Amino acid sequence: MYTLHIANKNYSSWSLRPWVLMRALDIPFEERLMPFEGAVSPSFKAFSPSGRVPCLAHEGRTVWDSLAIVEYLAERHDGVWPADATARAWARSAAAEMHSGFQTLRDMCGMSCGLRVELHERPAALQADIARIAGLWAEGPDRFGGPYLAGSAFTAVDAFYAPVTFRALIYGLDLGEAGNLYATMIRDLPAMREWYEQGLAEPWRDVAHEAEIAGYGKVTHDFRAG
Repeated sequence: MYTLHIANKNYSSWSLRPWVLMRALDIPFEERLMPFEGAVSPSFKAFSPSGRVPCLAHEGRTVWDSLAIVEYLAERHDGVWPADATARAWARSAAAEMHSGFQTLRDMCGMSCGLRVELHERPAALQADIARIAGLWAEGPDRFGGPYLAGSAFTAVDAFYAPVTFRALIYGLDLGEAGNLYATMIRDLPAMREWYEQGLAEPWRDVAHEAEIAGYGKVTHDFRAG
């Protein structure tokens, strides 16, 4: 049995990636959620060499970093990546781009599922990140038949962009006609609805995350419990 260590569902976009992939592919796992403890979470070191989440434990092995976890799962389960070689190459490239890029989007549009935020500004760098994602979300389904990014099935590339579909909702991001439809479809998946609802119900507030979001925008709605 896999054990997946994650942090707050309201905030942890990185944790969402392997979690939603394993849920969507019906890969059984035990979830262990450890809330953030401010800017640094020392207790994460008990299960993660990097002190970060997500972290997967399996048969005495520890796999940290969301991309490493996905590749570990791909060695053991069909469907993590597309079967078609061309679609698989595109999916891996797009997932890696999400993993290492879009820094302005990450900085300015931190994830907090229960909030709705009006950004104070939308600089050119942010608009460029949004435009690039919109392009990928239009290109993938068009090339590979959709409705998912690399074909008819949910794969790892969809999991890597799943947090952005929440960010689109939180910050009112326009990702073009095709991108907006894709985001709505992903957020409506049972696993995504489960994550969202559990995130809203969490009692914890992380000061660092709250301050970062407030620094970039005005919170207009807070749907979280309490």
